[in-house]
Amino acid sequence: MNYTGIGGHRLVSYQNIKLEIEKMIDSKLWKVGQRLPSEYELAKYFNVSRETLRAAIKLLEQEGKLLVKHGVGTFVIKPLPVIPSRLEFLQSIGTMIKLSGLTEENNKEMIGEVSCTEEWAKALNIQAGDQVVKLERIRYADGEAVTYSINIMPKKLVGDAFERVDFNGSLFRFLEEECSMVIARADTELLVPYKKDNHVQRLQVDKEEETPVILLKQLHYDEQNREVLYSFDYLRNDVFHFWIRRERK
Repeated sequence: MNYTGIGGHRLVSYQNIKLEIEKMIDSKLWKVGQRLPSEYELAKYFNVSRETLRAAIKLLEQEGKLLVKHGVGTFVIKPLPVIPSRLEFLQSIGTMIKLSGLTEENNKEMIGEVSCTEEWAKALNIQAGDQVVKLERIRYADGEAVTYSINIMPKKLVGDAFERVDFNGSLFRFLEEECSMVIARADTELLVPYKKDNHVQRLQVDKEEETPVILLKQLHYDEQNREVLYSFDYLRNDVFHFWIRRERK
């Protein structure tokens, strides 16, 4: 095959190799359904080890751009459509609002220290009765209330950060900048809350027609896998839509 693009110089990064293969696919050098040259040929062309090439192919396979059939070959496949608001990706509520093209505002309902309940203690791996910082706020999008959020954080981890600094905006960013605490991952439970839940009622826009609300109950961990934030996010389902891509194993 007559390749174009790289002139034979050595590329040591598998990410660079991935980008070059993507360019070749985008330029229709290899079309959907077509088999790529052998691993040996590609490694020789890019002047890299076969291990480096495999790492690049693996990334493209994970992104749904290549299909690897062991013993048969590697094939270009049609990419899957992009899914908005994927539950696999951890995003702040503010980010989701902005990605929807809406203007975000928020109103703090309360912020202060309270005693930890049994449920919060079990989630955060602390003792019931320990002091926690509780933050409640309503989030608005283009002037309409779309989210009611309750956030619980161990006092021993956040210290006096909320007393020293007037909190506003992204909680993730605040925890990172003021508490040196980076939210890295979260366990999320998706629930349908009771209609009579006071927080559900706060998000109703029409008393005659019920506004659907979903609840994300999430336990957030930092980079050291410490339990640092327990949150309850009530979200108007006519505004927020969540998706998850499932794969057969």
